[in-house]
Amino acid sequence: MIRFENDYTEGAHERILKRLLETNEEQTPGYGTDEHCEKARDYIRKACGAADADVHFLVGGTQTNTTIIASILRPHQGAIAATTGHIAVHESGAIEATGHKVLTIPSEDGKIQAEQVKELYDAHWNDATHEHMVQPGLVYISHPTENGTTYTKSELEELSKVCRQCGLPLFMDGARLGYGLASKQNDLSLIDIASLCDVFYIGGTKVGALFGEAAVIINDDFKKDFRYMIKQKGGLLAKGRLLGIQFETLFEDGLYYDISNHAIEMAMMIREAFIEKGFSLRYDSQTNQQFPIVPNDVLKKLGEGFSFSFWENIDANHSAVRFCTSWATKREHVEALIKAIKEL
Repeated sequence: MIRFENDYTEGAHERILKRLLETNEEQTPGYGTDEHCEKARDYIRKACGAADADVHFLVGGTQTNTTIIASILRPHQGAIAATTGHIAVHESGAIEATGHKVLTIPSEDGKIQAEQVKELYDAHWNDATHEHMVQPGLVYISHPTENGTTYTKSELEELSKVCRQCGLPLFMDGARLGYGLASKQNDLSLIDIASLCDVFYIGGTKVGALFGEAAVIINDDFKKDFRYMIKQKGGLLAKGRLLGIQFETLFEDGLYYDISNHAIEMAMMIREAFIEKGFSLRYDSQTNQQFPIVPNDVLKKLGEGFSFSFWENIDANHSAVRFCTSWATKREHVEALIKAIKEL
């Protein structure tokens, strides 16, 4: 079975494993205060053009989303997100478990627009009984989105402008950020993201690391006591150097970008194969997630040799499914899938 259902099916890049082995018997202070974490922070600050950014390393995406959102919101506030947003559908109510409602906005492609945020914000404050309702307190987006789509620079600029006008912090989930940056459609850089968002994170779990996310806090208002929040949420790893070493390796010489580009190249080969065979795509994703619409009987045949994720029913006879590539996807596996698609 060749697996395409997600981008964390493999372990870690061999250079990370080699570095972990080389440093295995080093004695370092704990909880992310070691020199490897400091070097990684410096590399990330430089990549983001944000010398004053606070950089914290956490283990996984849900933990990072929960910790960041809980640290920013007051008890009566909620997080604005797309109806398809990860915090709204794929985190088992983690945000709600901290006492904060997710306030969803309709979205066809996974993105939310500035005017939608402004409309929701105005609707709340123009209601005479607004103090009886959850107050919008933060805007959550992801790049790429759950549907593989990406924000343009102009879209993010407009969103950032509205958020700042309304006093709403803008938080970007970057679990797959490397694949968003590598997309041929992308016109955003890490420097742009750092200038337009209050907080974001750089995903490692899905982009070459064994585990780990790097939270980057730009807004000074949210820096104080963040380590207390990490500890309270169970995320302050005693052997914090294991996180630092991984991000140090990913960012010291551009490895993060190189392996992200590979995933996109593999995904585009899969995309073209489905299009050439006459299948349509549920979303116009130029990232590592591809969503072909395939007859259900054909899916059974394809599933004999390849794993993929069911996404949604299109009609009684067709389903949208997801094929996901990663930093480690083998070209020969993609070629085998393409051959199978051509033979359908």
